[in-house]
Amino acid sequence: MPNKKLYDALGVRPGAETSEIKKAYRKIAKKYHPDKNPGDEAAEAKFKEASAAYEVLSDSEKRALYDEFGEESLRQGFDAEQARAYKQWQNMGGSQGRSANFNGFSGGGGFDPQDIFGDLFGFGRRAPGGARAANVPLRGDDARAELTIDFMTAVLGGERSIRFSDGKDLQVRIPAGAKDGGTLRLRGQGNPGVNGGPAGDLLLKLHVSPHPLYRREDNDLHMDVPITIVEAIQGGEAIVPTPTGEVKLKIPRGAQSGKKLRLKGKGVARKGKDAGDLYVHLTIHAPENVTQSKELEEALKVIAAAYGEHPRQLWPEAYKVNS
Repeated sequence: MPNKKLYDALGVRPGAETSEIKKAYRKIAKKYHPDKNPGDEAAEAKFKEASAAYEVLSDSEKRALYDEFGEESLRQGFDAEQARAYKQWQNMGGSQGRSANFNGFSGGGGFDPQDIFGDLFGFGRRAPGGARAANVPLRGDDARAELTIDFMTAVLGGERSIRFSDGKDLQVRIPAGAKDGGTLRLRGQGNPGVNGGPAGDLLLKLHVSPHPLYRREDNDLHMDVPITIVEAIQGGEAIVPTPTGEVKLKIPRGAQSGKKLRLKGKGVARKGKDAGDLYVHLTIHAPENVTQSKELEEALKVIAAAYGEHPRQLWPEAYKVNS
């Protein structure tokens, strides 16, 4: 039976597409956000519940663990591999392991399975002084660390080095499309195992530095491109940078500030997904420190006459003023 609590918090079914989950969360967040409901504790609780659910269900790895293990997977330090091993042991009859007999074994002859599974899962017998009753190989605990990467490495992928307190350096491969706040799992790079057991994993949380030109929304990128008044009036071409190289952008005649142009496929390309787009937002820049001249005055008169009606006259009637 699938775990439904987090899905119910967003009003979606288990197995819902990521886009459906995102749409549901936005709807709830818009309605119950504390800024829109000041002092409403019920609305704030609803918002927090939906936000917590979205944090898990929007992350494919966290969602898969939740679907498999339920709320137990949300516990700090949860280890999926040990949980699977424990579940398998239970299916083999381990749920009876706390009694004197273990699936027909009495513990005689120096062998007591309780000692083994007790060491693995924390309920077995201990020797005097609290030591474990058997030297069973145990997997090491997962370790956690944080790494700040530049914006373009997050978009295109690459390698970065992380240094630990013991002086050890580790080369980390950053996949293309890595997100700010995302986590990389590096197998076997965590704390060492016990009694020859395997090492745990390293959970590396990523922080992405902002970029001077680009802004990211999911797999799409946005950037502002300044143009001159002349380019806005008569159109033209501009060379603009993209993550994969420069491209020629056509500026339409009569372009307005804020006009959005799309460069298809020039956004973030993640493995197994279609590349996002790069959206260019035009901004008209007037020249500064202009030297007045008769020629300029005549040109400005021509431009002013071309408007026909002043742009502020396009405001709704109730807001029009004499300009």
